[in-house]
Order: sequence, then C-alpha cells, then structure tokens
Amino acid sequence: MADQALHGEAGSTSESVVGSPSGAAPPWPNPIYSWYVVGVLLLAYTLSFIDRMILSLLVAPVRESLDITDTQFSLLVGMAFALFYTLAGLPLAWIADRFSRRNLIVGGIGVWSLMTLNCGLATSYIGLFLARMGVGVGEATLSPAAYSMLSDYFPKKRLARAIAVYSIGVPLGSGIALMLGALVIKAILAAPEITLPFVGQIEAWRLTFAFVAFPGILVCLLMLTIREPFRRGRMTVEQHESSGSQNFVAHVMTHKVSLGCMFAGMSLITMVMYGSLAWIPAFLSRTYPISITDAGLWFGAIMAICGAGGLILGGVVADWMFARGYTDGHIRTIRLSLLIGGPFLILTPLMPSAPLALALLVPGFLFITMHGVGTVALQVITPNEYRARITALYFFVANLIGLGLGPTVIALVTDLGFGNDAALRYSLFTVSVIALPLAGLILTLGMPAYRRSVANITDVTDSADEVPVA
Repeated sequence: MADQALHGEAGSTSESVVGSPSGAAPPWPNPIYSWYVVGVLLLAYTLSFIDRMILSLLVAPVRESLDITDTQFSLLVGMAFALFYTLAGLPLAWIADRFSRRNLIVGGIGVWSLMTLNCGLATSYIGLFLARMGVGVGEATLSPAAYSMLSDYFPKKRLARAIAVYSIGVPLGSGIALMLGALVIKAILAAPEITLPFVGQIEAWRLTFAFVAFPGILVCLLMLTIREPFRRGRMTVEQHESSGSQNFVAHVMTHKVSLGCMFAGMSLITMVMYGSLAWIPAFLSRTYPISITDAGLWFGAIMAICGAGGLILGGVVADWMFARGYTDGHIRTIRLSLLIGGPFLILTPLMPSAPLALALLVPGFLFITMHGVGTVALQVITPNEYRARITALYFFVANLIGLGLGPTVIALVTDLGFGNDAALRYSLFTVSVIALPLAGLILTLGMPAYRRSVANITDVTDSADEVPVA
C-alpha cells in the first residue's frame, strides 16, 4: 500500500500501471508494433509543428491585415504559443504520469486542431493571440506523454533512435509549414481574396489554417489504434529513498546541477533554432534578390531533409556511445552538434549571396539538429513515474526561453538595436554567435554532474532489457 501511495496509482484506470501476475515486467513489445507507434506519434508531431509554424511565413499578409509591427508579429509566433504551451505542460504531464497517455494525446490533438482553425477566423490581433494560446495548450499534451510512452516501448540502448525518429516531426513539420506557406503567399499575390460559397470573400491567407487543421481528425483516429504500454522503470519505496527521488521535487533537487545545465544549454540552442525558423525566410527575402516564396520553399526543403537526417544521425551516434559505456553519450552528441553545425549556422547571415547562405544552411541544420537527443538524456536519469513531468519541465524552460524569446529577441535587436528591417541578417548573427558557444560551455560544465546522476539512478528496467521480445 505504501508503494501504491507513493506512485499515485490508487484509482488509476490505465492498463499501463497493471503489473504482470508474477510482479515482474512483461517482455518488451514486438519491435514491429513499437515502430508503428513511433510512426503514428511522428505523424502527430509533424502535424503539430505544421500548425505551430505555419504562421512564420505569413508575416506580410498578417501584418498588413491586422496592421501590426515585426515585434507584435513575433509575439504571435513565439510568446502567445510558448507561454501557454509551457504553463499547461506541467499539469498535463502530471496526468500523463498517472493515467492514459494515449487518451490525453487524442484530446490534445482535437484541441489544437480546433484552435488552429480559429486562427484563420480571427479578425483582430487579440483574437489571433488567443487562438495561438489555445494551440499551445493543445500541443502541450503531446511530447511529455509521447516520450514517456516510447521509454516503455524501447529499451535504453535503442531509445535514442526511436525518439530521434519521433523528433523528425520538428524539421518535417516546420519544413512542410514553410513550403506550404510559400505556396500560400504565391496564391495571395495572385488573388489577395477568395470567394467561398455561403461565406463570400475572405483573405486567402486565412484558408491556410483550415487546410492544416482538418488532418487532425485522421491523426486522432490513428492514435486510437495505439495501446497504452506497460510502465517500466517504476521504483520501489526503497529505491526512491536510495536515489534521493522520494517525490518529483526531491528528484529535481537531487539532480539540480545536471538538470540545470541541461535545461540552460538546451534552452540557448532552442532560442537560436526557433529564431532561425521564424526569421530566416524573411532574412533571405530582405537581404538578397530572392522572393519570400522561393525563400520559404528552399528553407523548408532544407529543414525537412537536413533536419530529419541530423536527428537520425544524432540518435545513432548517441546510442553507439551509450552502448559502449559512455553514460554521458547523449550530452557528448549535443556538444558535437554545436562544434560542427554551429559555425555554419552562425556564418549563414553574413554570406554575400542567397546561394551561399542556403549552402551553409545545409550542413548547419544537418549537424545542429543532432542536439535533439537531449530529451533522451532526461529519460535516462528519470524514473518512469516522473518522465512526463521532467519532459514537461524541460519544455517549460526551453520553450519559454527558446520559443518565447527566440523570435522576439531577434526582432528587438532589429527594431531597437539597428532600427532597420534590412539589418535582420546582423540580428540573426548576433544572437547565434553569443548563444551557441555559451550553450556548449554550459553543457560541458554539467557533464560530470550528469554522469553522477546516471550512476545514482536505480532503474528497475535494466534487467528487463534482457527479456526476450514477445
């Protein structure tokens, strides 16, 4: 009874908390089914990023329609979404740690799809701001629950690759959003208004949100085909006490140095990444003789292809290091991504031509996106009953700083620092050249603490990795 109270299992209806008759963990699920789960979650994650990022290529029509500045627009892209994405994440993760993660995700997809549709219906800045807040609340259900589920579908030595494939939704969704937005801009230039039956004339950019919202129905149905997995890695009372993880707050405080360095370093990287996603298309069109449509298509393709490749590469490298005894292999992989990809990304805005800038973005995004294994590093040092919450806490910090401040910091440097829209390239350079090296330094300083955290955590699923696959 004491153990049940500690884990908060009383009254839970999730099949995942029901142990096997013998009290031992069941065999790992069939790998084919496990990868099917990854595929469905990847589809959901891709859709979430399409809904999240589609606004970033609608700068011109939205600014004109609502009569707002670059800074006001950046708040729609960043803070309106990020603030409520992060605030809602913690209580939703508490639910994910106790009840059906699958059902939570289904509800979240429905909410964010409806709010995306409402973005196209908004007739004022405040209305669009509120709709973006709703998108953030809906999307807050996905990743903490998904990471927790995948940790129960894959053993640690294969977890980085599984989460890397799931994380492809970030560049894939962002790339599709950018390319789709570019095509919408082209349509807007050809026909600023579209006439619909029973509706009349509406601005063309508003239809974009309807197109990206409706696939959410299909993804909801696919999510219902996923089974809630058995929860692995749940500690006994004695194991919690020996590891200093009697409760979630105690766990965070016990590992505050390793978690603090990870959160700080990853937040700085996220700030540069989200700032780049929001402003690189505008930088290309403002700096070089290239249209916003072509800028979005080229950058979207680079994001989708190179970002996906970088995530897979990061997962393979991290799993390889971890399997060979480097318990800090995931952090080493993040540092490697900064060392190789960082210089390309920093120098991109200074290139004298669009082809050269786009050429540097290819290796830049291929290697910098290897940092996606940071979320796997969190799972390694966290008991099962806290995994959704530690992921949500990470997103709270990283997205509040990265997504909330990234686009806005760059816009403020442009508006207040240079006072010239054409100086956007120097704003991108300034933020990157400060944030990326600082991130590498912080992560390096935190590596000894992270190794101690790995050694300190007693994971009851380690022995289950040897159980034959069902």
